[in-house]
Order: sequence, then C-alpha cells, then structure tokens
Amino acid sequence: MDRHAAEDFTATWAKSVLGEVVVSAKEVSERVGELGREITADYAASPPLLVCVLKGAINFMADLMRAIELPVEVDFMAVSSYGAATKTSGVVRIVKDLDVDLLGRDVLIVEDVVDSGLTLNYLRQYLGARNPASLEVCALLLKEGEQRVEQSLKYVGFSIPADFVVGYGLDVNERYRNLDAIYTFIGEA
Repeated sequence: MDRHAAEDFTATWAKSVLGEVVVSAKEVSERVGELGREITADYAASPPLLVCVLKGAINFMADLMRAIELPVEVDFMAVSSYGAATKTSGVVRIVKDLDVDLLGRDVLIVEDVVDSGLTLNYLRQYLGARNPASLEVCALLLKEGEQRVEQSLKYVGFSIPADFVVGYGLDVNERYRNLDAIYTFIGEA
C-alpha cells in the first residue's frame, strides 16, 4: 500500500487533485507537540504573544498554542502575496493588522510556510518597527531552495521540497484547508 493511501482516509472528496502525502497527520501532531515543548522551555520566563499569519497558519496555531504550557496571548494578521496563484507574487499586502501593542513584548510569528521568504521578511520589518522585546518565527514548513531572502528561523516544523502543497490550513482558492495531512497539489488552481 502506498503512503498516500495509507495515510488518507478522510479526503476521498479531494483525491483527484492530491498527490503524495508530504507530511502525515501523525507526523504533524508529533512535531507540533515537540515545538510546543521547545517554546515552553524557551519562553518560560516571559510567555510570548503568538501572532498567527492568517489564513494558512490557523490550524497550526490552534494546535501549537494548546501544546505550549504557558499563558500565551494570541493575535492575528492577514497578509496576501499569492492571490489565487500557486506562486508568490512577491508583493505583500496587509489585509488585517494586529489589535495589540508590541512594545516591549516577546513576539513569536506563527507562519504556515516559508518559500521565497519575501512575505516573512516584510512582516519582520513591519512588526520590528513596533519595538518588541524580541521577534522570532515558528514556521510549520520551510520549502527547500526557494528562499530569495536569507532567513533565521528559530523554530521549523519540517523542511519540504519546493512543491506546492495543501492541507492542514494551506489552500488553493480557499479549499483543502481542512485536510489533516499535507499533500502535494496536482490539480489546477
């Protein structure tokens, strides 16, 4: 039995557009738990503000914050650099800004996937201008060989090939976010 068939029992409605399982639901769950323990240890003295980058990181953020054993606070930002495409345009647009003040706070950006790094670089500069005490990143996925901007990521869930992926919050035209594993996308956008 191939890995794709073995891992996916709930996505029969999407099978025609899904390729291989890149990260299984079990692997996601285990790694998010590990990240939660690392963050708990690293921020024990000063629980961070978790900034979820919507919409792709919502599933990751929900699981991650439950895995952190600290009284964390959360806020949300929405940025756009893809539109309906499967490649980033490189042009970042803030769709929803934060509601809280970052001055003097330890801030942890929770991101779904880092590919070119342009969006994340923009976010770091944008949020860094608000004078947080610290500003770090926890990315679920890092696409290998895609970065156009050097990145220093404190926490990374998985390094994956540069294929376009969906599931566990990642989408194409707002679909497939509800898949519990991460798959290559072989359909048309």
